[in-house]
Amino acid sequence: MRNALLSVYNKAGIVEFARSLLELDFRLFSSGGTARVLREAGLAVTDVAEIIQMSHLRLCRTLLADLGLAVDDAALERAVAGVGKPILGDRVKTLSREVHAGLLAREVPEDIEELERLGIPRIDLVCVDLYPLEAEIAREGSTSESVIELTDIGGPTMLRSAAKGRRIVICHADQRENVLQWLRDGMPDASSVIRELVAAAEGIVARYCLASARYHSKGEWDGMIGHLARDCKYGENAWQTPTGLFSTGTDDPLALDRFSVVEGTAPSYNNWCDVDRLLQTATHVVAGATLFVNNPLVAVAVKHGNPCGASVGTHPKRPAEILSDALLGAPVSVFGGVLMTNFPLTNKVVGEVLDRWGSDENRGKLMLDGIVAPAIEPEAIHLMSRKTGKCRFLVNPALADLGDGSLDVQPRRRYARGGFLRQPNYTHVLRLVGVVDDWTHMNLTFAWAIGATSNSNTITLVNNGTLIGNGVGQQDRVTAAELAIKRARDAGHETRGSVAYSDSFFPFEDGPEALADAGVSAIFASSGSIRDAKVRETLESRGVRILMLPDSEVRGFFGH
Repeated sequence: MRNALLSVYNKAGIVEFARSLLELDFRLFSSGGTARVLREAGLAVTDVAEIIQMSHLRLCRTLLADLGLAVDDAALERAVAGVGKPILGDRVKTLSREVHAGLLAREVPEDIEELERLGIPRIDLVCVDLYPLEAEIAREGSTSESVIELTDIGGPTMLRSAAKGRRIVICHADQRENVLQWLRDGMPDASSVIRELVAAAEGIVARYCLASARYHSKGEWDGMIGHLARDCKYGENAWQTPTGLFSTGTDDPLALDRFSVVEGTAPSYNNWCDVDRLLQTATHVVAGATLFVNNPLVAVAVKHGNPCGASVGTHPKRPAEILSDALLGAPVSVFGGVLMTNFPLTNKVVGEVLDRWGSDENRGKLMLDGIVAPAIEPEAIHLMSRKTGKCRFLVNPALADLGDGSLDVQPRRRYARGGFLRQPNYTHVLRLVGVVDDWTHMNLTFAWAIGATSNSNTITLVNNGTLIGNGVGQQDRVTAAELAIKRARDAGHETRGSVAYSDSFFPFEDGPEALADAGVSAIFASSGSIRDAKVRETLESRGVRILMLPDSEVRGFFGH
């Protein structure tokens, strides 16, 4: 008979799992609350303390026999009755050499013989989950004392002993059914399966310990632990292999591993980078737009991470118009890019867009590398597909629920030689109130959301809730302004009456003058230049409204 040790904080599903193990001829060991739940369900379970008691009984009998003394079994059992029971108010239950000997013993004669001599059963399977330390750390109102109380010691120790002992080790409820089926099938490819389970257990413990170190050091210790969620063919360049998307196990519904590929080839490394950047832009657009409209609809297209087409829903815009405006923002740049919407792509919506484009030649411009939406209907996929699955179609229903709470709040970490850089995420939301009319506010806020999530330096032009020109990644601000104007005009857009955003202050009047010459009606930028007054005077003399807020508050540098 094989032995299984069960000790879980979250009792959901543990009775059903334990019952299945009994049907597979496992003997169950458990302790504390887990044992109580199993007994209440009518399952036969042996307390972990009995492992320790059996060993002590065996040792005592052996010692008395060696001394030639009579053995009184009843007296011995009374003597060891308290051995192995939880102590220190249940803080110590499974931390004993006998339990860990049962987990660490090897399949070699000397270890097997020693276990038998000591009366310790070999533990073949461990099912352990850990106290919710990360949840407690994140809980509003948690204290150092509450975090310490929810810091598991026995659980991680058992997982690591089981991992070293190459046992069947289950550290997450999602693994249980697969393990049961594998046991029913006769444990095929056992070494490979156990190696995967061992790696998962070590990863879970590493993440747990990292969370504790990060908390107690107040951030002086940090790092990342992730599990490979998606393979990529190669990295940014074909010679950068192997590469993949790793999941940190977050419960964020917008985490990249929550996106499902419904059609097309597997996303590349660059595709995933674009999806991450799209999320930054789309969530900022929605967070800003909700100040002016309810449940705004958004479509954003990026190329090499930077928005080149975008439109936000303002009355009377409908999904097809928003999608079409985003794709026509800069058709040359959108070609081969990745598109994201927060509304479903139905057959009707996509059909209307293609009808608006008219000719087959224009339809041929709809060549995207990726399309991401809350849902995509089959005929819409057919209409937007490319040969050989080149266009990837990804869905995540959580996109339909974007709101002002959808911004990514986790710290951003970036590898740097010998370590990494860490900073807070991009969570600032521009709130323009009582300065100019709401319509101009809306467009300036939309321009800000685009420009603030583009590579610096950036000048962004918007007209009527649609991105018409994005001059990104320039070393000087006047060139960024000239590039934004050029992109708008090259795409056939009218720049007169548009609004502009600058992701930092204007050091000279040349950039503002270029925008004024193009007919821009309002500009939002930060202040902080010694020439702020001169810039303001120049624009006001040209009839251009200028809104400035302190650089320290609204500077939007991104993507360095």
